[in-house]
Amino acid sequence: MRVWFRYPLLVAAAVVLLAQPALAGKVLDRVVRTDTLRVGMSGDQPPLNVIARDGATIGLEADLAKLIAFGMGVELQIVNMPFAELEPALKKGKIDMIMSGMSITPERARSMAFIGPYMMSGKSLVTRAGLLEEADETGDIDSPAVSIAVLGSSTSESFVREYAPRARIVAVANYEEGVRKLLGGEVAAMVADMPACAFALLRHPDAGLIALDEPLQIEPIGIAVDARDAEFRNLLQNYVDVVRDSELGAGLSGKWFDDDEWLSLLP
Repeated sequence: MRVWFRYPLLVAAAVVLLAQPALAGKVLDRVVRTDTLRVGMSGDQPPLNVIARDGATIGLEADLAKLIAFGMGVELQIVNMPFAELEPALKKGKIDMIMSGMSITPERARSMAFIGPYMMSGKSLVTRAGLLEEADETGDIDSPAVSIAVLGSSTSESFVREYAPRARIVAVANYEEGVRKLLGGEVAAMVADMPACAFALLRHPDAGLIALDEPLQIEPIGIAVDARDAEFRNLLQNYVDVVRDSELGAGLSGKWFDDDEWLSLLP
């Protein structure tokens, strides 16, 4: 498995992160005072974030969060909770930011600020061979006879409700539950972010699952934070810019999207 710390330019970029000045702000003050950065993740969105067999949270977002905490000179505390609980937790101050495959949308931007994007994703569909494999647009799944699993309170659910309003929506707590329902014949398909669909095929290579070649919709993924703390936002944006504009981003992407050795770490 490739590790991004092997590359000299990646280490140099990390040094740049350490050189960023400490700025004052409500959230940033708490982070510095407690020497801890609390990052909310669902823990069930591989390869972005997932709980490994040893209980640790791993994935591209977990590595990026470690890098940010390293740059700030504080300890990282990953707080796992269902995706639907992340935004309320941020608003109540239970976590400092959200990194959990969260799409940057106008609706969410009304109550939270977003840093990034640190990656581009999109909506895709995974189904079983012989069911909806000919579907290539939302009109092909807009039928009461089609049951679709989606992550509850996600943009995937909003997407299906808008573009396939006649389909029967089955909200699930996590992607693993959605895949189980798909494999068990309880739903005809699962609409989810592209990484989740790709992971389903990777994890179940002999289950006859197929996914769309092209996404149904493109969307940016970013870090959600309290909109009232401009200093914290600016500092995080500096970190994300360094990752995006250096080999860090490519190194993390290669580690989690190209290599498959990390699958052995899963339960």
